[in-house]
Amino acid sequence: MTTTININAYSDALVVLGTAGVVVPIVRRWGINPVLGYLGAGAILGPLGLGSLVQNLPFLYWFTVTDAQNVEGIANLGIVFLLFLIGLELSFRRLVTMRRLVFGLGGLQVLATSAMIFGAALLSGQSSDTSVIIGASLALSSTAIVLELLSAERRLATTAGRASFSVLLAQDLAVVPILVFVSVLGAGSGGSVVTHISSAILKAVVAVAFLILIGRLLMRPLFQMVAGTHSTELFVAATLFVIVGAGLAAHQAGLSMALGAFVAGLMLAETEYGKAIEATVEPFKGLLLGIFFFTVGMAIDFRVFMREPVWLLAAVISILAGKAIVLIILGRIFRLSWPAAMEIGFLLGPVGEFAFVSIGMAAAAGLIEPRVSSFVVPSPP
Repeated sequence: MTTTININAYSDALVVLGTAGVVVPIVRRWGINPVLGYLGAGAILGPLGLGSLVQNLPFLYWFTVTDAQNVEGIANLGIVFLLFLIGLELSFRRLVTMRRLVFGLGGLQVLATSAMIFGAALLSGQSSDTSVIIGASLALSSTAIVLELLSAERRLATTAGRASFSVLLAQDLAVVPILVFVSVLGAGSGGSVVTHISSAILKAVVAVAFLILIGRLLMRPLFQMVAGTHSTELFVAATLFVIVGAGLAAHQAGLSMALGAFVAGLMLAETEYGKAIEATVEPFKGLLLGIFFFTVGMAIDFRVFMREPVWLLAAVISILAGKAIVLIILGRIFRLSWPAAMEIGFLLGPVGEFAFVSIGMAAAAGLIEPRVSSFVVPSPP
């Protein structure tokens, strides 16, 4: 029986898989980090790169991605798997010992950097609402890129690695109130913004507590039962079920899927199945994370660089330097050594992929002018 398939989705998937199988091994041989390979391939082969020439050069159809949505869904699972593995490497006891860095260093970094960029946006003539959104969005760093770099170099257990992870975890928690703030302004909802954000944070706390309770009651018995079958296939299926299920439960509660998967990883780290689960997930994580970086690269619009190259370069250097200085100062305040403080400053200085999400939402809601949003994150207005 002949069935109809979405040939666009298959051709786009082939391009991404080809990048993973051909392009990335080549850049590895050149000594270039695979993350940069995926980002560069996404920018060149995506809809804003060579993909925009398909109508004039039809043969490029099979070598480029014409619709980013065809691979976005599976790409987001890359961060979910990464955070799940990070949770497996930690435990609740270790996380409790890191609370000073998470809520102290991480919280102050988000507030101080947001305030700094907010002030710069105000001075450039933006409204207060627009400045708040830009400041909060650009204050965050890339969890996926930084943790992948630290994990690949086995530096997560170092002082700089633990501090970087603590700051990134605080930033992930800050995503909730930022998205709520954008949603409230975009919808023009009545009531206090503080009330809406407080309600969202309370909902998030309840959701995480519920995940922990269900996980402690069900996860160990589930894996005991599956391990008793001595079936590798069932063990893989149970692992994927827990990761995706925890992620979807967190998403339904208004949190990120990655945070839900992180909580699931923390709980499974306390069981005797942690190492086996880590070995099961690792191959999926590498490929899915690569697809995620590819999709981030697809959002880069080089035409923005050509329109305002000087101002864009000045803005990038200013943000990198400003965030790095804030992190170095805070790192020293929290008694990190100079090398560790400087390392987290340079690691977390670049802006993360969340800026594409929050500023894109704000632009779609009319809160940020298209010209400003395309300048802040080089994507099509």
